Amino acid sequence: MKMTLKQGIALSIIPQLLVVNLLKTRPDWVESLYSNGLYLWLSKISRIILGWIPFSLGDLLYVAAILLVIRFFILKGHLFFNATRKFFTEVFAMFSIAYLIFHLAWGMNYHRKQLHEFFDIDDEYTTQELIAFTERIIDRSNAIHLELVANESVKVEMPFTKWEVLNGTQNGYKNLARAYPLLTYDHSSIKMSTLSLPLTFMGYSGYLNPFTNEAQVNYKMPIYKFPTTVAHEQAHQLGFAAENEANFIGYLATINNDDPYYKYSGYTFALRYCLGEMYRRDLEEYQRLSERINEGIKKNYREVTAFWRSYENPAEPIFKKSFDTYLKANSQEKGIESYSYIVALLVNYYEDHNL
Repeated sequence: MKMTLKQGIALSIIPQLLVVNLLKTRPDWVESLYSNGLYLWLSKISRIILGWIPFSLGDLLYVAAILLVIRFFILKGHLFFNATRKFFTEVFAMFSIAYLIFHLAWGMNYHRKQLHEFFDIDDEYTTQELIAFTERIIDRSNAIHLELVANESVKVEMPFTKWEVLNGTQNGYKNLARAYPLLTYDHSSIKMSTLSLPLTFMGYSGYLNPFTNEAQVNYKMPIYKFPTTVAHEQAHQLGFAAENEANFIGYLATINNDDPYYKYSGYTFALRYCLGEMYRRDLEEYQRLSERINEGIKKNYREVTAFWRSYENPAEPIFKKSFDTYLKANSQEKGIESYSYIVALLVNYYEDHNL
């Protein structure tokens, strides 16, 4: 029996899976041929074409995709019982196309070299090294906090609109690129997500659409979190797919910004990760370190915590579990927990750099 085009597309998922699984074992190939090769051109073209559009085309595509899937099951769901082979041919053909576009447009970045290799630093650290670094970043956070408000008990209020922050983070990347040309960020494509309310209920600050290379930011969250969130999503656009690595690069971009408000957002962002890791390792030391933090910084932390708690719902853990599974399927062995890798990057990066 002659194979149809649709059957051929459906079966193409097999060689695709084989190729992706082979490349997972060769991060050096992915780094040189894709992340520093094909992807640089594809991502730049995507941002040039879509960056000027004020709304998120990617959000609209997701909504359209959901509607098309619903339409498919309404019109062809009966095939599951009446013509099972045809039904699965249709399903795998759609999946095969999406799988190919995902990996060509962005997804192969999950399998590039790890970031500590890029910076030529270690990925392990001791509790004593963590304590020493946390003390230093507390001092830096407290100092910048007092520069901005001159009162240790007052929280920092960002003097910008959220739209202004979308553009302001590029200054940090410009400065960062002088030391690391690979982190050059141009042709901005940062959008306020039209799906911000669903994102909030799901517990997400933003996301990168891998098909359009648009960075989506949840506009409902407190503006204090905007600089690091925007810089994080821009790091994804540069091809750093792992969440922990995008966190670290986003941190570097904000503390290298000329504006002290961005620096404050960056330092206190990193401090919170260090405190979280300290809490897991040594509760008594965590409490001692926490007492050293200006009350105004804690108020900024509580503001963000209160925001997310106000949207807690029974479905949120399901979304988080789904994202955790997605990360593990893309070479992030610890899933959501891998976010703590940022602490290893922070501690070891500053072995060679002044804080």
